[in-house]
Amino acid sequence: MKDAFGAPQSLLVLGGTSEIALATARRLIALRTRRVWLAGRPSPALDAAAAELRGRGAEVHTVDFDALDSASHKVTLGKVFAEGDIDVVLMAFGVLGDQARDEEEPMAAVRVAQINYTGAVSAGLVCAGALQAQGHGSLVVLSSVAGERARRADFIYGSSKAGLDAFAQGLGDALQGTGVQVMVVRPGFVRTRATAGLPEQPLATGPEEVAEAIVTGLRRRSETVWVPGSLRVVMAALRHVPRPLFRRLPV
Repeated sequence: MKDAFGAPQSLLVLGGTSEIALATARRLIALRTRRVWLAGRPSPALDAAAAELRGRGAEVHTVDFDALDSASHKVTLGKVFAEGDIDVVLMAFGVLGDQARDEEEPMAAVRVAQINYTGAVSAGLVCAGALQAQGHGSLVVLSSVAGERARRADFIYGSSKAGLDAFAQGLGDALQGTGVQVMVVRPGFVRTRATAGLPEQPLATGPEEVAEAIVTGLRRRSETVWVPGSLRVVMAALRHVPRPLFRRLPV
């Protein structure tokens, strides 16, 4: 449960090495979050992330989690919830893929879809059910503005995020009145290891800015968060640009 100051006391991160997720965890620990679960594939990076958060005063556990292994999600995540209530679940796993390669290798494109969409559907439903059973909590879903309208440059990734976004919105509607909040976060281009070397896009941000928006959104119980906020207006306009013109825009 949240403490007397309204801050979540426990956090489960799906995608435990995500730079955005770890920046969010640091901010929440500074706001009295004391128990953190980092779920991801075993790696030195996951162990290092756990050690760093422990150094900030949190009790941190790691759990083996593979987005591609949907059959394991109910058991794996069920064990986490069996240890005690979780106030916030942050679903932050995903891959950008390689558009040129993925167009030539359909199974590579399928892998992007399986991680970003079907894996998220499986894990999201498991966590939503557990949050509903405990009667409270927030599920934060890291989406992307790439899902707002397919671009030639990254339509495979964008389509997977479009599916995820629609799923999360519908899940939020389904959970109305249960005490469980679903918050969809739509960042634009974020400077991370995954985007290193890619051409930077307008209105780019970093993990810290996204983390700040997530924490603010949790406090306000927002349903949708854009990062930066000005992207809401930009994407509202781009959605209605005729396709022949949209194809020629440098977006």
